[in-house]
Amino acid sequence: MRAIVIDDSGEKPALTLSEVEDPTPGEGEVLVEVVAAGVNRADLVQAAGKYPPPPGESEIIGLEVSGRIAALGSGDTGGWQVGDEVCALLAGGGYAEQVAVPVGQLLPAPRGIDLVTAAALPEVACTVWSNLVDAGRLTSGETVLLHGGSSGIGTMGIQVARALGARVAVTAGSAQKLERCRELGAEVLINYREQDFVEAVREATHDGADVILDLMGGDYLDRNLQALAPGGRLVVIGLMGGRSAELDLGRMLQRRLSVQATSLRGRSRADKARIVGAVRENLWPRIEDGGIRPVVDQVLPLADADRAHQVLKESGHVGKVLLEV
Repeated sequence: MRAIVIDDSGEKPALTLSEVEDPTPGEGEVLVEVVAAGVNRADLVQAAGKYPPPPGESEIIGLEVSGRIAALGSGDTGGWQVGDEVCALLAGGGYAEQVAVPVGQLLPAPRGIDLVTAAALPEVACTVWSNLVDAGRLTSGETVLLHGGSSGIGTMGIQVARALGARVAVTAGSAQKLERCRELGAEVLINYREQDFVEAVREATHDGADVILDLMGGDYLDRNLQALAPGGRLVVIGLMGGRSAELDLGRMLQRRLSVQATSLRGRSRADKARIVGAVRENLWPRIEDGGIRPVVDQVLPLADADRAHQVLKESGHVGKVLLEV
């Protein structure tokens, strides 16, 4: 099959479309013929050689796909059949014509969503659910602050939080991005280039946000703690702003704050299956009835993976960037 491989023979790594060995589904897996793959910031970090896949997983980049089941592995395949249209959460292998997927990480392609667009759903839906609901314990009537509100995770997070009955505040870097966030349901719109998000959140809420979902880390840590209401929960899911920062334990004790850092890729298959099951039960009906919808910025051919990564680096997009096979 053809897949994107990392070519590090030049001055900087390049993504090239090459022939590689076909994957074989193992026990409890199916083989998916890929129609499209989602592009995530974790893919950029892996392409730079800084985020290797978990042991035993595919070295090929790509954490989510949509497509059709082409073959079944041995053992329990969960009732899935050859020809079923699906999307899937992966630990790797998505930038390819085929990928082997554990059955617990499969989702049916939602009714009313075309199969290419379905590739925009698994990673963001599972990330948002596991972090806002599982880790953040967000409930109706609370306020959540989403950094990077116009990103793939942000655009999904706005909609999920609103569906849970929460009030949504977002940060983004332009008026155009903030307008898109408003259209999705965000109420507190903060241009981080022009405003102090701590002051803006406090002004809008008096006490601060109950939950903050942060993909920055680094210098944002202390400011996030300042923006939390008493009993607030900070969930860190990315390190775009740096890996280290000082933690003010005194502020945490005084205001009963908690900080949790999570990732999805390295979790066990059983844990991923649990999250996928919760997403299918709680979010899929809302996606199929149009209450939550994937936001896709653009679709590029698989061979243009380098260009897709550049789009994410430039941060001009809103929602997801996809690669079509």
